[in-house]
Amino acid sequence: MSSETVIFLSNFPDADTARNAVLTLVKERLIACGNIIPGVESIYEWKGTLETSTEVMIVCKTTVHSASAAQSRLRALHPYEVPEILQIAVSGGWPDYLAWVFAQCGSVADNNPEA
Repeated sequence: MSSETVIFLSNFPDADTARNAVLTLVKERLIACGNIIPGVESIYEWKGTLETSTEVMIVCKTTVHSASAAQSRLRALHPYEVPEILQIAVSGGWPDYLAWVFAQCGSVADNNPEA
């Protein structure tokens, strides 16, 4: 079941926006769980300018079947022009937790009527 589980990461400008996105994704059963990590310092170049900002990271757990719909929904909720949305495959984990993630997310058809 670990090969059916994925994590994705995204950074937000503030905790309220991050929290709203995670709450929406959980309520819509696109993710099983999301962690909100404040105080992430990001350094990057954007449009030719070196930027430094304090952001809030979210770490979301979902299934491979729900990942595309979850990321599309996250993109719609995200305020950034080009948001960071990175997917990471899970190669292992506690079997009971992985089963819970799968049960929480259901199938992509359950949480995305257009799928």
